[in-house]
Formats: sequence, structure tokens, C-alpha cells
Amino acid sequence: MNYAFHPEALQEYLDGVSWYAHISPRVAEAFILDAEGAIERILTHPRAWPVLEDDVRRCLLKRFPFAIYYCIEDAAITLYAVMHTSRRPGYWRSRTE
Repeated sequence: MNYAFHPEALQEYLDGVSWYAHISPRVAEAFILDAEGAIERILTHPRAWPVLEDDVRRCLLKRFPFAIYYCIEDAAITLYAVMHTSRRPGYWRSRTE
């Protein structure tokens, strides 16, 4: 199955990489691997996570306080947010419209 980032979700992901790179390149690499692992789990088992609302599902990263919000749309998955878990919930909802 294919996937695509919503432009703002891609920016959130890149911001996370940048933030962790300021701490340490190793930490940034660990964040990238954790996010890639979550995306791979989503692609392999897209329905493994429950629907939260409006067909949006959430997959938590294993090592970092981030969640990926996504929808299964026909033959592709759209990643709508790569959200730090301390952010205001639902700020990304308008992206799904």
C-alpha cells in the first residue's frame, strides 16, 4: 500500500527531526527509525489501530512522545499529523477536509 504525508504533517515530522538533531545526531536518527517503524506498521496492518473519529486512526511511536494520525483512503494511506503528544488534541482536524 502507498502512503503520502499531508504537507503540514511532513513539516511536523521534519521539525521533530530538526529538534532532536539539536540534541544529538544519534537521537535524531533514533527518532527517524521510530517514525519509519510506525509508518511501516501502519502500511503492514493499517486497520490495527481503532478509528478515533471520521475514519482517522492513531499510531503511537514506541520510543518518542509522538503519534501519527492517518486515514485509509482507497489504495493509499494519508498521514495527516505527526503530533507531539503534549500538543493540543485535534489541532490537525481541518487537514482531513
